[in-house]
Amino acid sequence: MSIVPRKKYFKISEVSSLTGLESHVLRFWEGEFSAIRPKRTDSGQRMYRRKDIDVILEIKRLLHDERYTIEGAKKMIGARGKEVEGPQISTRDVLKGIVDELRQIRAMV
Repeated sequence: MSIVPRKKYFKISEVSSLTGLESHVLRFWEGEFSAIRPKRTDSGQRMYRRKDIDVILEIKRLLHDERYTIEGAKKMIGARGKEVEGPQISTRDVLKGIVDELRQIRAMV
């Protein structure tokens, strides 16, 4: 993992280089994960913030290293975001998501 330079906004090509992900993957994840919300310039160019890059790196870790499905990663990212905002998600819901993931894994074997 590379060190993120100290600047406020990053172009998609810079985020691609920093994260090791292709631009089309970043655009796809933007549609799948509501936590990734780059600003747009007047010309429509995406400008990612540091917090977007942090979320992208966490999603990459969940999908590539931890082997979560996209749905599982959405639940984990959503649960973490809500913990920061306030305890709006129950432990029961998190555990149910984990059980669902385990069932999916068991079905693959």
